[in-house]
Amino acid sequence: MTASNASSRLDCLLIGYNETPVAELERLTVTKLGKDSGLYSDLKLQFVEPPGQPKMHFTDLLSHVWHEARGGDPDPFKMCDIPALGPVYLTNYLRRRGKRADWINLFQREKAELIEHLRADPVCIAVTTTLYSINLPVKEIVRFARRHNPRVPIVVGGPLIANHVRDYRGDKLEAALRDLEADIFVNEFQGERTLDRVVDCLKSGGDLGAIPNVMSFGEDGRLRINQPEHEENDLDEEHILWTSFPGRDLGPTIQTRTARSCAFSCSFCNYPRIGKLALAGVDTVKRELDSMRELGTVKNVLFIDDTFNVPLPRFKEICRMMIREGYGFDWYSYFRCSNSDEECIELMAESGCRGVFLGIESASANILQSMNKVADIAKYRRGIEWLSERGIFTFGSFIVGFPGETAETLQETVDFIAGSRLDCFRTQLWYCEPGTPIFHEKEKYGIQGKGFDWSHNTMDSGEAAAHAERIFLSLDHPQWLTKLGFDFWIIPYLFGKGVTRDQLDGFLSSGRDLLRMELTLAPGDDKAKAQQAVLDGMVGGLGA
Repeated sequence: MTASNASSRLDCLLIGYNETPVAELERLTVTKLGKDSGLYSDLKLQFVEPPGQPKMHFTDLLSHVWHEARGGDPDPFKMCDIPALGPVYLTNYLRRRGKRADWINLFQREKAELIEHLRADPVCIAVTTTLYSINLPVKEIVRFARRHNPRVPIVVGGPLIANHVRDYRGDKLEAALRDLEADIFVNEFQGERTLDRVVDCLKSGGDLGAIPNVMSFGEDGRLRINQPEHEENDLDEEHILWTSFPGRDLGPTIQTRTARSCAFSCSFCNYPRIGKLALAGVDTVKRELDSMRELGTVKNVLFIDDTFNVPLPRFKEICRMMIREGYGFDWYSYFRCSNSDEECIELMAESGCRGVFLGIESASANILQSMNKVADIAKYRRGIEWLSERGIFTFGSFIVGFPGETAETLQETVDFIAGSRLDCFRTQLWYCEPGTPIFHEKEKYGIQGKGFDWSHNTMDSGEAAAHAERIFLSLDHPQWLTKLGFDFWIIPYLFGKGVTRDQLDGFLSSGRDLLRMELTLAPGDDKAKAQQAVLDGMVGGLGA
C-alpha cells in the first residue's frame, strides 16, 4: 500500500500493526520464557521451517510456494493489503474535524513510507495497540520513529494502555508506561475524541494537563494522570467515507464495523469493558457500503463486529438492505449460531455472505456454562449444517484448558469437531487474562498464574498444550487454520487475490503435513527430504 501525500506535513500520522517476524518472536519467547512455556507451546503450532528457508508463518509460506509455482511478485500475499481498521477509522475521525491525517498500515512492511512522513515533521504520530499484550512491538515503533525524527511527539493509546492502568498502580504503572518510551498516553477505551484534543493542543502549544484521559511525564519526570472522562462516540456520525482517501490503493478487501462492544459477557473476555453495546443504524451501514461501491475495486467486505447478528432483527434488516442494493460484494463476519434461524442464514447467503468465524470455544455444556457463553452446542451443530448447505465457509475456534476443563470435557469438543461440517478449525490455549470475569473467581477454580502459563483445579497449561497438539496431530478434517499471520480473515483476502478454493484446500492440507513433520520428525536428512517432497507437491498443485 502506498501512502498518499507522504511529503506533506501532517497533523497526525497513525501507525498500524507491528507484526514481529516469526524467527524473532520465537527467539524472544524462548529467551524470556523458555521452550516449556505455554506461549511457546501455542506458538509452535503456528509456523514452519522448510528446508533451506527461514521460519515462517503460513502467509509467508504461501507466498514462497506461489512464487515458486507462478513466478511474478516474490512476496504476493501481504496482510497489509487489507486496510487496518483502527488507523483508518482514526484517520477518518480526525479528517472530519479538519485535521491533516494519514496512516501507515503495517509497520514492518512500510518503513520507507514512515520515514518519508517523519522527514516531513508531522505534529505527532499515534500508535494504536488493539492487538498487543506486551510493550515490545510498540517500543520498536517508538524507537524507529525517534531515530528518524527525535522531535515528533509520540502518542500511544488503546487496550494496551487500558490494561496497564487496570493492572498496575503507582510506581508500577509509571514504570510500565515509561518502558514504552512514548510521550503521551491516552487512557480511554475509545479515545478518538481525546486524540483529537491532543492534536489541537500540540498544534497550539497548549497544556496537556487540561485534556481528560491523558497521561504524560512532567518536567519533574513524574507521571501526570489527568481526570478521566468517558467517551461515547456516535457510530452514526463517524462512519468511514472510503472515497475520501484518493491516491491510496485500498485493495479488493476492506474491513468495517457496524457496532461497538458486545451484547454478551463471556467470562474469558475483557471486551465488554469498553462500554455497552452501541449500534450504527442500517442507513449508516448503507452509506458506508455505498462509499465502498464507489471505489469500484472492492470484492470482499469483512464485518468485524463481535456479534454482527445480534440483535437478530437488525441483522436481517442489514441483509435485506444489501440484497436490495445489489452491491455484489462477498462478505464475511463473526457469527453466533445460537442467535439465528434458517431465515437468517437464507438472507445471509442471498446477500453475499461467503464465510463466518464461529467462536464456539467448547462443545461441553459444563464448560460453556462456566464461560457464561449463552450458547447451545446443538444450535451450533444445526447452524453449521445450514451454513454448509448454502456454501458459506465455516471456521470454528475452540479454547483448550478453560477452568473446569478435563480430558472428558475436551473429548466432547474433539468429538464435535470431528463430526461437524466445519471447513476449518483451530484450538488454542486458554489465555488467563487479569480483569476478566473468570479471573475474579480465582479462588473457586484454584487459578494460579496468568497469560499462557497457569494452573487450576483440573488442568494446567502444560497439559492443555499437550492436548492441543494431540488434537492437531490427530484430526485430518476439518482443515487446521493457524492464528499467527494466517487467521480467518486471510481467507477472503486470498480469494480477493485470485486464490481458488481448491488451491486453498490443497495448500492447507500440505501445510498441515509440513507442520506435523516439524513437530514429530527428528532433525536430519530424512526430515528435510520429507518436507521438500511436501513443498514440491505444493508448488505443483498451485501451478496446475
